[in-house]
Parts: sequence; C-alpha cells; structure tokens
Amino acid sequence: MGVLIAIAYAGRATSGKPDPQVLYHWSTAIGGLIQDAIVLLLVLAIARPRWSLLAWRQPGQIGRLFGYGIATIIGVYVFEAIYAGLTHPGNEQGLTPSHWEPAHAAAYVVNAIVICTWVPLVEETTYRGLGYSLLERFGRWPAILLVGVIFGLSHGLLVSLPILVVFGSALAWIRSRTGSVWPGMVLHGVFNLIALVFAVIH
Repeated sequence: MGVLIAIAYAGRATSGKPDPQVLYHWSTAIGGLIQDAIVLLLVLAIARPRWSLLAWRQPGQIGRLFGYGIATIIGVYVFEAIYAGLTHPGNEQGLTPSHWEPAHAAAYVVNAIVICTWVPLVEETTYRGLGYSLLERFGRWPAILLVGVIFGLSHGLLVSLPILVVFGSALAWIRSRTGSVWPGMVLHGVFNLIALVFAVIH
C-alpha cells in the first residue's frame, strides 16, 4: 500500500489531473482491469492460506444491513456537503467528464461497469478485507480509522482526502459490524454509480 500511495501522489505531482474525458476511452477500462488484477493477486498471495482474512463470508446482522447502509450513505453525503462547502474541492480526481458524449457511450458504460463492480471487489478485499483483518489486532476503532486513512491516501488526492477517509472508514465500520466485505462492496458500487450517473446528467 505504501508503494501504491507513493505512485499515486508522484503521478499526481508530475502529470496533474487525468484527462477529464478519460472514461470515454476503452484503454481506461482495460488499464483498470489489469492494474486491479495485479493488486488482487498480491492480496491473495499475502492472505494465502488464511482465506478468512479476506472476509469473503456471509455477513452477520443481516437484519440491520439496510440500516447500516442508510446510515453510511447519509453520513458520508452530509460530511461531503459540509466539507465541499468549506473547501470547494471540485472534481479533483478528474475521472468524471464535464458533459455527455453519445458517440463514446459504449466506452463510458464499460468503464462504469468496471468502476462499479471490479474496482469495489478489489478495493474492499484489499482494504476492508485483508487490511482490516491485519489491523484489527490493534483494536476495532484504530483499525477502522487506519483503513480509512490508507484507503484515502491510495487515491493520491489532497483536498478531497478527508472525504475519502470518511468514506473508507465508514465502509470499514460496516465490515466490523457484519464481519464481511460483501455489504461494503455493494455500497461502494452504489456510490460509484451515483457519481458516474450524476456526472453526465447534471
């Protein structure tokens, strides 16, 4: 994770934000699949043979999952609204386009599928799965906060970092309550989908 964080910030410092139309390129989806596949293979290699560290299991407290999800959505969006009002981070990550381009709709849809399915699978397995499992020995709340911070830093952002830390910590909290990464994967995918849809309809 330290290497990934260093690469993320070095890339941001040397090349700035990505092309705002990057999700209209097929290469973005292919690159995302390959990059996250490498990360997933490393995570699996670290966890092997203790697969329980990945938390790929049926979640507990199923009756409360809906409430956890609603609480997380409301909490994250309220924090984001307040923080954005104070700092005006804008589209710092630079991944969502400024307008809709029908001619590149197919590439956008494929990129959206990758971002809403493959990316949450890999990131939740990495951070809330293996990461949380390894850090839990230091206590539940330290693990939740550390996972959130590492998740936020891995995106290579500065102004938007607190939003990502809160989001990552909220997903780690759900992982700690349910013992599973599956609820977080679904919620992560929903958040990404909302952002991608909103980017081209507002």
